[in-house]
Amino acid sequence: MNKPMKVTLSGMCAALLVFGGIGVYNIVHGLSAGSSDSDGSRPLAAGVSNTPPSDADAASRTRAFLADWSARHVDAAAGGTDVPDAAARALRDYAKGLDLEKVSFGNIAPAGPSAVTPGATKVTFDVTAQVKGWTWHYSSAVAVLKNTNGALAIHWNKSVLYPGLGEDQTLSAGAVPASDVPAKVVASDGKTDLSTFPSLRDIATTISKNAKPTGDSAGTGITVRDSDGSVSETVKVFSKGRSAVVRTTIDAGIQSVAEKAVKDASLQSKPAGTVALDWRNGHILGIAYTGDDGNIAINGIKSPGSTMKIVTSAALFDQAGLNASSSAPCADAVTANSQTFHNDPGVRPNLDASLLQAFAVSCNTSFIKDGFNYLVHDGDASALHDEAVNVFGMGNWSIGGGVATTDPSIPADVQGGDQAAQFIGQGKVTATPLFMASVAATVRGAGFRQPVILADQRQVAAPRPISARTAGYLQSMMRTTATSGTAAPRLSGLAGVGAKTGTAEEGDHTNGWLTAYNSHIAVAALVEGGSSGVDSAGHVVRRLLTGS
Repeated sequence: MNKPMKVTLSGMCAALLVFGGIGVYNIVHGLSAGSSDSDGSRPLAAGVSNTPPSDADAASRTRAFLADWSARHVDAAAGGTDVPDAAARALRDYAKGLDLEKVSFGNIAPAGPSAVTPGATKVTFDVTAQVKGWTWHYSSAVAVLKNTNGALAIHWNKSVLYPGLGEDQTLSAGAVPASDVPAKVVASDGKTDLSTFPSLRDIATTISKNAKPTGDSAGTGITVRDSDGSVSETVKVFSKGRSAVVRTTIDAGIQSVAEKAVKDASLQSKPAGTVALDWRNGHILGIAYTGDDGNIAINGIKSPGSTMKIVTSAALFDQAGLNASSSAPCADAVTANSQTFHNDPGVRPNLDASLLQAFAVSCNTSFIKDGFNYLVHDGDASALHDEAVNVFGMGNWSIGGGVATTDPSIPADVQGGDQAAQFIGQGKVTATPLFMASVAATVRGAGFRQPVILADQRQVAAPRPISARTAGYLQSMMRTTATSGTAAPRLSGLAGVGAKTGTAEEGDHTNGWLTAYNSHIAVAALVEGGSSGVDSAGHVVRRLLTGS
C-alpha cells in the first residue's frame, strides 16, 4: 500500500471514530500490510505504536467494544479489533456454545501497560452471562493497541472471551462430567467408602479399576472443549452431578466390627484374618486382617485343623451312610498307614462316643479311625476331596472386581500318612477363612452359595446340593459344639449359633481356627500363633456374631 493512501486514511480517523468499531476497523486495517491470512484475519502491521494508549483512551475503547458485544452487534464489536474476521467467528461461537441469553459487563477499569502484549494497555472487566437459565460471573481483560496515527483497536485473542481459552477451544454450556476421579467403591448402603476401612483399601483400589460403575449422572455448567469436542476443563458448575460408584456386598456395620475384632486385645497382636458371609446368598459382608503377610482372610492358605471335620462328617454321612449317632470311638491314639495320631491335650478318651460327641469335643482319633476305615478304599483316599468339591463348592472362585483369592486344596491323590491326616484338616489340606466361612454357610443355608463381593458377579454352583439329612446332622453337631463343646467358652448362650473349632500345627507353632453361624451370618477366623481355636479365633468370631 502506498504512502498517499495512508495519509488519506489517517485524515479520516477522527470522523470515523464517531461510528465506533466500524471506524476503527477501517483505520487499523487500512494500516495493515499485505493480503489477508488464510483465516481471513489481518494482523496489525508495523504501524502499531510502541507507546501504549492512555488509561482513559484504552478504557473508552474497551467500553465501546463491550457495548457492541452486549448489544449483540457482533460485526461492530469485531470491527473494533485488530483481527475482525476471527473475532466475529469467536463471538458467534461464544453465543452459540453457551446458548447465551444475555451478556453484560461491569467494573471496566484500566490496569496500565500490558505485561503480555507489548505496546498495549490492559483493561479489566467483569462479565455476567445469562446461560440456559443460569447466571455465570467471571472476570476477563483485553489489551488495547494504537497505531502511529493514534487509532485504537482491541488486540484480539480468545482469552478475551474467557481467560486462558485457547485458539482451538470453545466454551459450551450443558452437561459437565460428574467427576474426574475414579469411581468410588462403596458398601452395600451405597455411600460408605470402602477405602475408609484399612483392610479393604487394596480391595477397593482393585475393584475401582476392574468393575463397571453405576449410578453416575452429569451435572450442568460450563466446559472448555477442544477442537475434537472433548472436555478439556470444567470452568463453572451450576448443578453438581453424582459420581459413579461401584456398590459391593460389604456391610459397613459388620466391617467396622470385623476391623476391631482382628485387633482384639486377647490376640496379643498376633496376625489374624476373618470373613463374614450372608449364608442366604453368599454375599461377603466383611473382610478384615492384621499382620505383615497380606490379606490372610482371603489369601492366608493354612491347614484348617479340626474345622475340616465338618467336611469329613459330611463325607461320612453321604458316602458311608453314617449318621450323627454312629459309633466313633475316641481313643488316646490311633494308627493309620503306620502313622500314629493323638488328640489335643484335654480330650478325654471315650470308646463309646458317637460322631456327634466326637465332633463336639473335637476328638482327632475318632475322625482318623472312621475316616480311614470308611472313606479310604484300596489306597484311594479321594472321598474327602470329592465331598469338598461336589457339596461344598471347593474350586477356583472369582469373588468379583478382579479381587484375587487363594483357592483351598484337598488333593485327590493324597498318599501315606496324609491319607488319614486330611480328615482332621492336617497334612496337605489347606484353606482360607473365606473358604471355611463358606463351609459354615453351606451347613446353615442347606446349600452352597459361592462367596461374592459384587452382587452381580456370577456364582458357580456346587455339582450337587447338600442333602437335608446331612445338613440336619451337621447343624445338630455344630449347635452342640457351640453350647457344650469346644466352642462353648466363647459362644454358649448365643441364640441359634453353630460352630466348630480348630487348632492346626504349623512348623514350631499352632494356628487357631473357628467357624460359626447364627441366624444372619456365617463367620470364620484364623489367628496365626493361636494356642487353640476357642482361645484365639473364638474372640474374633464372638464379636462378629454379637456385633460388638
